[in-house]
Parts: sequence; C-alpha cells; structure tokens
Amino acid sequence: TAMKDEGVGAFVFSSSAAVYGTPERVPIREDFPLAPINPYGRTKLMVEQILADFERAYGTKYVCLRYFNAAGAHPDGRTGEDHSPETHLIPLVLQVALGKREKIYVFGDDYPTRDGTCVRDYVHVHDLATAHEAALNRILSGGESGAFNLGSGEGTTVLEVIEACREVTGRDIPAERRPRRAGDPPALVADSGLAERELGWRKRYRRIEEIVETAWRWHSTHPDGYGDR
Repeated sequence: TAMKDEGVGAFVFSSSAAVYGTPERVPIREDFPLAPINPYGRTKLMVEQILADFERAYGTKYVCLRYFNAAGAHPDGRTGEDHSPETHLIPLVLQVALGKREKIYVFGDDYPTRDGTCVRDYVHVHDLATAHEAALNRILSGGESGAFNLGSGEGTTVLEVIEACREVTGRDIPAERRPRRAGDPPALVADSGLAERELGWRKRYRRIEEIVETAWRWHSTHPDGYGDR
C-alpha cells in the first residue's frame, strides 16, 4: 500500500458517533456496542477496522476520533460551515434568521426527551482541532492506538438549539413541527472522559450559546457562504 511504501507510522482518522447506531442509553462510552444503522456509520466503522488490521500487519499506530455533532465556526468569523445542500441543524436555523429560509422544520416532538425533540451533543470545531493535535502527540510519543469519543458531554434538544439561535441573533425564527424521520435516534450524547484522561483533551466551548455565537459571526458576515469572498 502507499502508506506502507512511504513509511507512514501514524494515522489519525475522523470517525463518527454514527458507529454506535441507536444506543440503549446515554452518555455513550467507547466500549458500547458498535452497530451502525446507515451507510455513513458503516463506512466509518469499516475504516476503523481496516486501521486495526493495518496495525497488526505493519505496525502503523492510529487514533480514531469519534465526533459527535461538529458545530460552530472560527472565533474571528473567517471560516465556517458552507454545505450544499445544507443538512446541519445550526446552519439551517441561522439561515432562517438571515431570511434565506422561511422556517425551520422540527422532525418529531414525541421522543422520550425533556421536550419531545431529539437530543444531540454539539462539539465545537476548535475543540475537535485540539483533539487532533492531542491524538498526534499521543502516537508520536509512543502511545497505543485507540478510539475516543469527542463531544461536549451536554445534550441539547432541537428546540433548545432553536431557542439559543433566537437568543444569540435577536431575531424571530419560525419553526414548524413535522412527523419523525426514520432512523433518528432519540438521544446521542458522548462520554468523553477517555479522551480527557488519555489524550489530555480539554474543551473550550461547553454551552450551546457559545457555539452558536461563533457560527452566527460566520453566517451573518457570509450569508452566501464562501461565495461572498
């Protein structure tokens, strides 16, 4: 393989909480069953398995970082999310605040959560970046391979995200409730204790309002994404 031929001795992989599928309980630890329910999660798990096989065959160390819901933008507003089509909740809600969408749709309000809407764990991209640095340092200093959850450890409902966006932007954000979407787990929240203990990872952003503030700084100055540059 190219990695073997070039002598690559360390590999950090951006994996996903999707490898867990629908967990029986939260917060989710790394020793929970790996049972992805969609092609995205299955491909992430397959790469994790390939990396384990590659280490056994060639000795290449690896760290798999299982992201929960990546969110936010660079604090100075220079870089942020620009997907086409957009599928992430916070950018979609902020597009409503900007008048680029009429309303935000809330899929399902009868889940067994505190307000009936899905709960997700939003982790700031800055904190994900520092986790990558910590993972590389672990491998390059002789540490063992492994997989680590990366999340804030705080679950936020869809309605709470919308309310945080209203608070940060000071704008009305209409929401319309729709039936559940197939395959949406009620709650996905990380236990990131292993990353904190073994990687020395420390999160800078913990509150959803802090994450939304950085995202709004980007979206309000780049309403058309990178096309505004």
